[in-house]
Amino acid sequence: MSADVLSFIIFLPAVVAFGLMVTTKNVEAVRNIAFLTTTVVLALVLKLYLEFEPSAGMQFVTNASWISSYGINYYIGVDGFSLTILMMIAILIPTSYLLLWEGRTKGYWINLLLVQTGVTGSLLALDVVLFYFFWEVMLLPVFLLIGIYGFADKVFTTIKVTVYTMAGSLLMFVAILYLGVAFNSEYGYWSFQYNDLMKITTLSYEESIWLFLAFLAAFAIKIPIFPLHTWIMETYKNAPTGAVFLLSSIMAKLGVYAIVRFMIPIFPDIYVEFSMWFVIFGLFGLIYFGIAALMQDDIKRMFAYSSASHLSFISAGIFSLNEYGINGALYLIIAHAIATGALFLLVGIIHDETGTKSIKKLGGIAKTAPIFTVIFAIMLFANVGLPGTNGFVSELLIIFGIYEFNHTLGYISALTVIIGASYMLWMFQRAILQKRDGECLKMRDLKIKEIVGLTPWVILVFLMGIYPDIFIDKFEPTVTHYINDILKIGAMK
Repeated sequence: MSADVLSFIIFLPAVVAFGLMVTTKNVEAVRNIAFLTTTVVLALVLKLYLEFEPSAGMQFVTNASWISSYGINYYIGVDGFSLTILMMIAILIPTSYLLLWEGRTKGYWINLLLVQTGVTGSLLALDVVLFYFFWEVMLLPVFLLIGIYGFADKVFTTIKVTVYTMAGSLLMFVAILYLGVAFNSEYGYWSFQYNDLMKITTLSYEESIWLFLAFLAAFAIKIPIFPLHTWIMETYKNAPTGAVFLLSSIMAKLGVYAIVRFMIPIFPDIYVEFSMWFVIFGLFGLIYFGIAALMQDDIKRMFAYSSASHLSFISAGIFSLNEYGINGALYLIIAHAIATGALFLLVGIIHDETGTKSIKKLGGIAKTAPIFTVIFAIMLFANVGLPGTNGFVSELLIIFGIYEFNHTLGYISALTVIIGASYMLWMFQRAILQKRDGECLKMRDLKIKEIVGLTPWVILVFLMGIYPDIFIDKFEPTVTHYINDILKIGAMK
């Protein structure tokens, strides 16, 4: 397969989006073409996945000069890290369209296509300026989705999330420029390729700390990591279903990915030195957000806290300094994207059909929507890590990783999974199983196209839970490289 396939995968959705913007006003035509476009991308990514050689490092690379006077290149490629998340994005986006099929406008579908270009470009970019470009591209369509199609105080919500994310992005941009200047001062030419920036040796300890924190601010806001999480609750509550799905299942995962792709190799010594604190912060966030989820009545807010709790657990795994933890974190990225993405889409259906998101007002859904209930239960059990599901494998690997990192923290991480099971099962019993009178009893069951859309997700929950090696073998060599090689660079620095 040609290296140009990555560029095609990145830009096809945007090209189609701009074409649809000027050629037709028919919403059904726009929706159908958007779905076909994402399906084509899925077929290409699947072929890429099958042809990928796990032990061969970075593959399908394109490296062309973009702004030559400053050494900024159009530099893209894929390895085990990015391939796994790319496959996740390629599967989740077109299948999610089947659950968003009705009642959307032309602008809604166009923005979803533009987000796909932004997230895919961010995932595959190996030049940090190019990464920053795509990072900003993926944010604008989401702001428009929230501001135009959101609920309640959607304008304030859009402003709040914009201020948060832009502040973090600007700090990252300053850090990128600083690294470029440092590389030029040391080597006599400009480059912003991450594998070149790894070679910088002239940064002082204090400079490395501040640059590390500047990058972390942008990624921690996106994940979110405590205490940079306060934007997420109102955003998830007031944003339309499509935007919540993108933020929770895909864009938050890119924040974790970016830590692995850029921060660990560029600042390996800082990563190692402060790993204990970040594992502790991750476990604190897991507990804090889990307890907050228990206190929620709004079901979308509850899932927002639940998502933040799981992402904190992923962050703890990333900083555990061993293969168990990092493999588990990457696996949980995929498992969490599937389970939480499905749950947010299903909650969107509940809200559309019943007009409420209050757990107190819901109930009796199991009686009127049995297929809906079964799929909801599968995704919920995957979310809490029931044995046989992908959530169990990923959480177990992270717990092993944290235990190897520090025995006491390992015991704590094992005990904290009880919190997630508590609020999820409590919500399921009240909102889905418990019989109540009222409007929610009119809840419809899933339509055929919605069942078709969720079927691949259900299959992945169990396939990843029963045969994890099929997936882990794709990215484990990359993890081994990071552990064996990147940390050695940190020791030398």
